[in-house]
Amino acid sequence: MKIAMIGYGKMGRTIEHLATKQGHEVVLKINADNLDAFTTENLQQADVAIEFSQPDVAYKNIMTCLKAGLPVVSGTTAWLDKFEMVKDWCSNNNGAFFYASNFSVGVNIFFELNKHLAAIMSKHPAYQVRMEEIHHTQKLDAPSGTAVTLAEGILEKIDTLQEYQLQEDNLNTPDNCIPIASKRIGDTPGTHVIQYHSSIDELEIKHTAKGREGFASGAIMAAHWLIGKQGVFGMSDLLQLS
Repeated sequence: MKIAMIGYGKMGRTIEHLATKQGHEVVLKINADNLDAFTTENLQQADVAIEFSQPDVAYKNIMTCLKAGLPVVSGTTAWLDKFEMVKDWCSNNNGAFFYASNFSVGVNIFFELNKHLAAIMSKHPAYQVRMEEIHHTQKLDAPSGTAVTLAEGILEKIDTLQEYQLQEDNLNTPDNCIPIASKRIGDTPGTHVIQYHSSIDELEIKHTAKGREGFASGAIMAAHWLIGKQGVFGMSDLLQLS
């Protein structure tokens, strides 16, 4: 598999290292320093693009790859106000796009566990839910895309909750809102905690990443799976979790 790597930060380098070990080839690496190489001709040397960049350029990057006829796997978060535009373009032009807020197999199992627990807890209104996520100091968006996906899974199952809200300075949040505490510490790959607490006890589920390799492995798996397909997909399609 020949890969065009769009965004070449820590995640891009991890993907390249792992892909090379698996026998794949990164034929194009694009970052802010070589945008002149981000051309249709160069993209068409690849079988698939893997896009891990920044929220403000993600949509443009994705569309550039799609218009070059390349299937795209994206893990950039905080650009999803334009997701429907990508979806519509793929539908009208037989494009292929794969998005995940987190490519870790463990995290995607955690997503399903979270929704199942939320469905159970919806029958026990004495419990209030809160979330915490911890990432490295270079992560720009807060709450993280993974935390947003987790919160949306809870909102889907508990009717009394209407929204999620970034919790700052320990301020109280309304009863119909999921508070999310976001912390940025060192080089932490990612930790997500969901707690249900009442006056008598507390229960918690937690996922802790040990490094970036799990995210990189999932992205490579998604890229290989996407080649030859048409449509818009996610990790539930790849892993057949639901």
